[in-house]
Amino acid sequence: MTLKPLADRVVIKNIEAEETTKGGIILTAAAKEKPQMAEVIAVGPGGVIDGKEINMYVSVGEKVIYSKYAGTEVKLDGVEYIVVRQSDILAVVE
Repeated sequence: MTLKPLADRVVIKNIEAEETTKGGIILTAAAKEKPQMAEVIAVGPGGVIDGKEINMYVSVGEKVIYSKYAGTEVKLDGVEYIVVRQSDILAVVE
């Protein structure tokens, strides 16, 4: 099964957080913050949404930073994805 986002939606997958700090301290799962960096898995077509032309600026494979509480979490075939609006993506990491 695949996810095909509609309109200005983007499907992203979290990139795992670091397991250790710079000082070498190993973090437990409870101590880790929810990562805000993700990889773009699929991009919607954009188009006219609420009377405004929306161009998609992200592409599949890019690493992005997104708003902390944005999107809807979806689990498909045992993998967790997040579906967000393009406006919830704050930056592209190069």
